[in-house]
Amino acid sequence: MDWMETLVVVVHVVIAVALVGLVLIQQGKGADAGAAFGGGASQTVFGSQGSGSFLTRMTTLMAVVFFVTSFSLAIFAKQRAEVAGEAGIPVVQESRQAPADSVPGNEASADGEAGVGESQLPDLE
Repeated sequence: MDWMETLVVVVHVVIAVALVGLVLIQQGKGADAGAAFGGGASQTVFGSQGSGSFLTRMTTLMAVVFFVTSFSLAIFAKQRAEVAGEAGIPVVQESRQAPADSVPGNEASADGEAGVGESQLPDLE
């Protein structure tokens, strides 16, 4: 199962870099106005119609693969967290503090002074 997670991580990183490259290659919406006035439409790689359909489809495909790999990595992380929880990692539990009388060495002195850890404030209950 570890090799599959490694493969998904590698594909995820490659797709992320390719997706950034595809987005940077694409022309913005304002570039169409310049091409309408003879801005070199005959020199484009994807023809005079532009690169919109091909690059848009590739970007969509890469984005879908990126989301699938992201979701897969989230599932792998959840499974690892469950395994770590079952491995005996201690869980912090709240415990109620014992009354002051039951703690050894915490008895009040004979002259009425409060012992160690006892509150000297009046009880409001």
